[in-house]
Amino acid sequence: MPGVAAPSPRRDRPAAGGLAWATLSSPVGPLAVGCTAAGVAQVRFRASPRDRFTAGLPAQPGRDGQPGQDGRQADRDDLLAAARDQLAEYFAGQRTVFDLPIDWTGTSPAQRHVLGVLFDQVGHGETVTYGELAQRAVAGPDGVSLPARAIGGIMGSNPIPVIVPCHRVVAGNGLGGYSGGTGIEVKRWLLIFEGALPATLDWTAAGI
Repeated sequence: MPGVAAPSPRRDRPAAGGLAWATLSSPVGPLAVGCTAAGVAQVRFRASPRDRFTAGLPAQPGRDGQPGQDGRQADRDDLLAAARDQLAEYFAGQRTVFDLPIDWTGTSPAQRHVLGVLFDQVGHGETVTYGELAQRAVAGPDGVSLPARAIGGIMGSNPIPVIVPCHRVVAGNGLGGYSGGTGIEVKRWLLIFEGALPATLDWTAAGI
């Protein structure tokens, strides 16, 4: 999309617990992405020093020691670079689909199923209501039956926002809620950016 400046990625060294982290600036604020060897496990908003501590990121990038380069760490580092680059491409208007494996280890079976349906079926520029996503989650041999309110809770606890696009899930009579970054304004910005909502007079591609 013209007028959207590419974010400035910054690579951080792996933190304890098997996650490697990278941070990047974006039009919706600083982001941190965490990967394991299996896939993307977390995306967090506002990577300030305090938030970095809460997320388990090293408080001073590059001062947590030089890790050994075994095979799994190399896989993790490759995934981290891909996740960082694809997020940068998305915010530059150059990517509409994330081609990344997801590590669902930190989620419950119900979360994993519902978020997986969202990731696989609701594309760039599309929206789905909480009720419609609940209906989609029921379909198939592994379907789960959940009320729309429970779907809202799963969206609010989504550990991988933006990549797993909980911002595309809306209420039947409005935008619904959003727990990432500054909240509903991030959701509105992302939906306008993707073309799912018409631009408002105060919207700018430069961000919020």
